[in-house]
Amino acid sequence: MTKQEKSGGNLFQVRPLARFVGVSVRDLLVSALPMVLLTVLVILLAYWYVRPAPPDTITMTAGAPGSIYMLNAEKYRKILARNGIKLKILPSAGSLENLRRLTDPNSKVDIGFVQGGVANGTDIGNLVSLGSIFHQPLLLFYRGDKPLSILSQFEGKRVAVGPDGSGTNTLAMTLLKANGIEPGGTTQLVPLAGSDASDALLSGQADAIFLMGDSATPPVLRKLLRAPGVRLFDVSQADAYSRKMPYLMKMTLPMGGIDFGKNIPERDVQLVGPTVELVARKRLHPALSDLLIEAAREIHGRSTLFQKAGEFPAPLEHEFPVSSDAKRYYSSGKGFFYKWLPFWLASLMDRLAVVVVPVVVLLIPGFKLLPAIYNWRIRSRIYRWYGALIALERTILDNPTPEERIQLLSKLDEIEVQVNRMKVPLAFAEQFYVLRDHIQFVAQRYRATMNDGRV
Repeated sequence: MTKQEKSGGNLFQVRPLARFVGVSVRDLLVSALPMVLLTVLVILLAYWYVRPAPPDTITMTAGAPGSIYMLNAEKYRKILARNGIKLKILPSAGSLENLRRLTDPNSKVDIGFVQGGVANGTDIGNLVSLGSIFHQPLLLFYRGDKPLSILSQFEGKRVAVGPDGSGTNTLAMTLLKANGIEPGGTTQLVPLAGSDASDALLSGQADAIFLMGDSATPPVLRKLLRAPGVRLFDVSQADAYSRKMPYLMKMTLPMGGIDFGKNIPERDVQLVGPTVELVARKRLHPALSDLLIEAAREIHGRSTLFQKAGEFPAPLEHEFPVSSDAKRYYSSGKGFFYKWLPFWLASLMDRLAVVVVPVVVLLIPGFKLLPAIYNWRIRSRIYRWYGALIALERTILDNPTPEERIQLLSKLDEIEVQVNRMKVPLAFAEQFYVLRDHIQFVAQRYRATMNDGRV
């Protein structure tokens, strides 16, 4: 058997130039169509499940002007701007208002600062946490000759608990209620916060004030810690509070932590407070989630009086579930493109991969099968005429009538005409000519039997 016979008519085993002679573009396109359609379908499905390009503008709900929340929001704005993302910052009364905005479907807020303990009774099914970002102690300043040790000792006094909608108000009311102090009793609860509460305490219009980072500025806190006659409440029951209220943590303000020279405070002070979480809606783009956590590490990763370096941000789950994108970032860091490329280019490459991967995985290996599919199409076309020829020959052997013989001969001539019109690649020329020889063989045999007057 010759080499050409062994090849079985394989299109890609003839000479490089000859293999393209007679190749039908239409047959090639039809052969490749299933693979192309499959690849397009996979690309469309990938686009369906993979999010589009990240938006270039997002909105954050922060806190009162000058508060720690607002100061931190400004830091986020600068970091995001370095990566081409514009951050809109909305002032708020604090954590509770931030939470309300995030849960409001008509609000355009994307992210916000929310302290632990304010989500009780709120539907947070559409929210996720990008991680806890810092401790937020609840500070209770009061005037008095003697130190107080338990919160129930503030009953009957004038206490500023912060405005409605603030995290300060939510947590202060929770702790006071746990000590039997509720609205409508003998204790006068005043909705003051920040500098207004500080001024009320220093002027004698209030006996005690609750302050937290969502409503108080650092200068106000430092002024109160240095003010004569003003004491910082030492939460002697801090261990009990942290155990009965899981979102609270025990913290210590160390002796001399505010001022070494004046030894402020003059002894360790026990405090309680929640952690603040960076909360987002579930729709937040994964690339923005990574960018925000990276910014949080830059802003909150340093050591402070209440945390060690590198302690925050952290994927600590309290009321809000940590998002899958955040978990992936905390475990493995940024994606490959985002590690080495600018944010806008990495985003583009990330989306291009959605197209490139299906092409590499499906289309390129699929085109390796194209010769086999093409060969099958050509062979099936030749074998189809063999089927018609065999059926006709069997009919001839059934001793047809003279009229039927004329019709059969006409069909045989029609098969020959149709086969002669076939266009086949040069690689299939041998099979094509063998088919024509077989048609001639059947025709000669049939005519011979007609001349003999028999089949």
